[in-house]
Amino acid sequence: MRLAALQMQSRSSDPAANLERIDRAAAEAAAGGARLLITPELGLVGYGAGPDLPLLAEPADGPLAEGLATIARRHALAIVAGFAERDGDAVYNSALFVSADQRVVYRKSHLYGSYEKRWFHAAPPSAVLVRHDGLTLGLLICYDVEFPENVRRLAQVGADAVLVPTALPAGGSGEFIAAHMIAVRAFENQIFVAYVDNCGSDGDFAYAGLSRIAAPDGTILAAPHDRDEALLFANLEPAAYTRSRAENTYLSDLKALGPAA
Repeated sequence: MRLAALQMQSRSSDPAANLERIDRAAAEAAAGGARLLITPELGLVGYGAGPDLPLLAEPADGPLAEGLATIARRHALAIVAGFAERDGDAVYNSALFVSADQRVVYRKSHLYGSYEKRWFHAAPPSAVLVRHDGLTLGLLICYDVEFPENVRRLAQVGADAVLVPTALPAGGSGEFIAAHMIAVRAFENQIFVAYVDNCGSDGDFAYAGLSRIAAPDGTILAAPHDRDEALLFANLEPAAYTRSRAENTYLSDLKALGPAA
């Protein structure tokens, strides 16, 4: 499967502008042969929207979701986009997967810092999977991927790739996460990891702009040339990493050791 990742500068509190940007990227992604487009954490509303987040929050079948589904149908690909999801009185930091025939929501389980904890509810850790174009895809959001248990959980239930919309902040820790942790998560689970960052600034936040697509052997398949907006492409071909999986048998060895391990 050919994947496209949009490193994007979202416009805070302007969903219409963000949808329009995703529409243009979807057209470019489809022209480049992509079957899936991934966009950043809260990219539909702007991570830094702050007090506007509860006002911008919509259910998974609301107008924003419908707009995203229309874009997916128009360009004949699937899209993953971050949004503020409302479910009754609760608001979640969520990622929505839409395609011609599917709609799947993942809610962030590990909220980062006082900002996220102020505006969002944390969901219980879960293994959300979707089948698309012959691959099984797992969903996480940003800070979730920094806990190895979350990626391992998805790998153990059959994920070929983990898709991670993120809002990685600029700074030393962000540099380390992008440079080392993403490749390690892919390697230690023998899966692909697509880590798709915001860029520029949004409200009080400045982003690292360090998107990465890592292969099961830890190779970085795609990364931006700079910290600005970029559309990245990578081919996810699990069969190309059979040798790596034969050499690094973490998942099968864990299974053999059993629960007590």
